[in-house]
Amino acid sequence: MGQTMEVDVIKLNVMRRALVGLGLASALLSAPSWAQSDVEKFYAGKTVDLMIGSAPGGGYYIYATVLARHIRKHLPGRPNVVTKNAPGAASLVAANLLYNTQPKDGTVFGALFMSAIMEPLIGDVTQTHFDPRGFSFVGSANRETFICVAWHTSEVKSLEDMFTKELIIGTSGITSAIHQYPAVLNGILKTKFKMVAGYKGSHEAALAMERGETGGICGLQWSSFASTYQHWLDDKKVRIIAQISLPGGDPALNAMGVPTIWQYVKSDADKKTLDLFFAQFAFGRPYVLPPGVPAERVTAIRRAFDATMKDPEFLAEAEKLKLGIDPVSGEDVQKLVADIYATPKEEVERARQVLK
Repeated sequence: MGQTMEVDVIKLNVMRRALVGLGLASALLSAPSWAQSDVEKFYAGKTVDLMIGSAPGGGYYIYATVLARHIRKHLPGRPNVVTKNAPGAASLVAANLLYNTQPKDGTVFGALFMSAIMEPLIGDVTQTHFDPRGFSFVGSANRETFICVAWHTSEVKSLEDMFTKELIIGTSGITSAIHQYPAVLNGILKTKFKMVAGYKGSHEAALAMERGETGGICGLQWSSFASTYQHWLDDKKVRIIAQISLPGGDPALNAMGVPTIWQYVKSDADKKTLDLFFAQFAFGRPYVLPPGVPAERVTAIRRAFDATMKDPEFLAEAEKLKLGIDPVSGEDVQKLVADIYATPKEEVERARQVLK
């Protein structure tokens, strides 16, 4: 009898421990859903603004509007997502607004030019009232390559010609890619771009080339060109004379035989300067949250962005519009930006002087 009672007590203790274990497991499993439900409760019924740091019509605008149409499905609470344009100074206006005046609760995020992320480091610090390292990066839709093109009537037929023949190109503000990249190539590789300022952006400068006002343009994003101006290539109206890229170049452009600028770099010092300028290509279309957004909401928007980049409906629309999708996670972009801003001061100063 005593032995039976002892066995029963042992069985009871085992059951108790099992139940306690199950309770702990249940709590651990349900904890994320509780945390997620807090984020869902916050976003339910709200509107999230996607501030686009460019005017309507350009590549950044197209990418951002397509993202806005699909990311809602993946955000906790399924808030409405609306786009708002805040153009000016190659996204510096939008960057300053996001950093200093917009809500820091996760209801606003922005699409910025990659050059805006670089501007406080190598550009005009009087125009940048933000530290890019303070943003929470949501992610980037793609890595990027830029191109220089010449109109079919131009005497410039190749990149080699650029060292001996002048090519008149239209440029925009000093923070724009169509100003900075030809300036960098003139300063380091000694190309002969003759830069005509005054155009509002790359779209206007490209149309000026078509009208015969200029002979070419340098600093167009290849992804935007492929989606907007493919007919020029098909009709042999333009020649792509160079790709400005990360080392190795873009596979599609490589297959077309378009040379990269890297084969013309002659010194280690020049290589380091170009490495700094073009490191930003690794996050070609960055999306950012203002500083101070609660960590769980940053994580929620990052994961929604990641899910959107794999969403079949999003990818189908991107393919239809010829938008290249090669995403980079928010965490990876955050690290890339921190690494860029850790560049030695003497290398940063040399880059600043090239731009001047």
